[in-house]
Amino acid sequence: MRFDVLTIFPEAFESPLKVSLLGRAIEAGVLQVVVHDLRNWAPGPHRKLDDAPFGGGAGMVMAPGPVVDAVEEVARPNDRVILLAASGKPLTQTLAAELATEDHVVLVCGRYEGMDDRIRQVLQAEDVSIGEYVLAGGEIPALVLIEAVSRLIPGVMGNADSLGEESFADGLLEYPQYTRPADYRGLKVPDVLISGHHGMVAAWRREQALRRTFEHRPELLKTARLTDAERELVQSWTERG
Repeated sequence: MRFDVLTIFPEAFESPLKVSLLGRAIEAGVLQVVVHDLRNWAPGPHRKLDDAPFGGGAGMVMAPGPVVDAVEEVARPNDRVILLAASGKPLTQTLAAELATEDHVVLVCGRYEGMDDRIRQVLQAEDVSIGEYVLAGGEIPALVLIEAVSRLIPGVMGNADSLGEESFADGLLEYPQYTRPADYRGLKVPDVLISGHHGMVAAWRREQALRRTFEHRPELLKTARLTDAERELVQSWTERG
């Protein structure tokens, strides 16, 4: 899979793309990430990318010309073009899995007060956000998206089986994890985890995932894949308050 990233700060990607899963995947040739400096498409000696907003207001807006020209040069017909913007739809595990089926995705990192809306219209791009907060630019969100998507690509994760047990894999948050020592500062690992009974361990983990989701992200339960018994259990927790 290939990502083309358009940014005014290409140096922001140098270190993150050399370490851990991403670094190994790129080195192995499973993943390709090409970072482009948007200023290469900016006109004039000062390579200006922004201008004052029509209608007034604080800050500057990314002009459409350089961004559209850059995307049209690096993208192919029907490639997914994503603008990293706070106003976009949320990056979810479902969207990450959808993007992992593509072979080429173009990411545009926003800066300043935002992008001229005609960029979106001309490119038929989609806005994606990594959360309900505002950052200085789209470089960190682009890295988040690249990692979330890349780890779902076959050959990137060392143990692909672990993907099925992670948070959001089945609509629930992940269950609590423990390792040695069995007793740390008086806090003991639950007995069931050292019982050796795999069926009981699986049942405990499922209930804990359900409980953690109920306590921290109850809205996820509306779409999670639950059995009738699990829905009754959640209802009992709700009634207890």
